[in-house]
Amino acid sequence: MILGKVEVGKNCWIGPFTILDGSGGLKIGDFCTVSAGVHIYSHDNVKQTLSSGKLPIEREAVSIGSNVYIAPQVVIAKGVSIGNFCVIGTGAFVNKNIKDCQIVVGQPAKVIGEVIVSDSRIDFKYF
Repeated sequence: MILGKVEVGKNCWIGPFTILDGSGGLKIGDFCTVSAGVHIYSHDNVKQTLSSGKLPIEREAVSIGSNVYIAPQVVIAKGVSIGNFCVIGTGAFVNKNIKDCQIVVGQPAKVIGEVIVSDSRIDFKYF
């Protein structure tokens, strides 16, 4: 499902059963994988619901860098920025910004390692 303004870079793969919510703006860089069942939200209506509609829906853009692997069933909250060369593990709930070259897992997502990129190889360093 695609809502609002969604920009997807070149050579990306978007899996089935995904939600790409661009109602607050969503930009995905080049060479990204968005696996099956991923939900990326650029809005939430929690305060609107709790206030009986007196408060507005909150919208904040989401930005995903290039060369990012997002595993299945990940949820990314509004306002989040994910850097380049990141790995987001299966089932993670990402509600904070992720810097370049980080590996994150869990609910909420926590950094567990880093991606090391060189000209000829990719390595993973876990903490």
